[in-house]
Amino acid sequence: MNALKGMRPVEILLVEDNPGDVRLTREALRENKLKVNLTVAEDGEEAMGLLLKQGDYVDAPDPDIILLDLNLPKKNGREVLEDIKGNPKLKSIPVVVLTTSKAEEDILRAYASHANCYIAKPIDMGQFIKVVKVLEDFWFSIVKLPRDGSFE
Repeated sequence: MNALKGMRPVEILLVEDNPGDVRLTREALRENKLKVNLTVAEDGEEAMGLLLKQGDYVDAPDPDIILLDLNLPKKNGREVLEDIKGNPKLKSIPVVVLTTSKAEEDILRAYASHANCYIAKPIDMGQFIKVVKVLEDFWFSIVKLPRDGSFE
């Protein structure tokens, strides 16, 4: 992927309404070796506006990966996941569900909606930062993603 070669930063869309989790994610990403642009959507409607480049978001970057909380205001993460994976222009973007829910029903529904992986957020701050770093290493050092950032 070009982002790894220094051509452009990795674009991450974090869909998260908890300011503490946003801060921890930023901190974890800052400590890694990759150049990252983190865009934050605080609710599901904002996330879909960013992804579909609607309204104020016409110039929003195309994400290389989406970190998605399930428990969001306005439009919940389950609906956002279904919208992403049901849209031909968005469905190839990897979606990592990163949420507090450990409910089997949520896990099954996320995978049935084609989530790329499901991670229950650790409560411990150090473990949370470690999880974000592992995610970053896995998705941008091991996994092969489209080279041009286009998912069409």
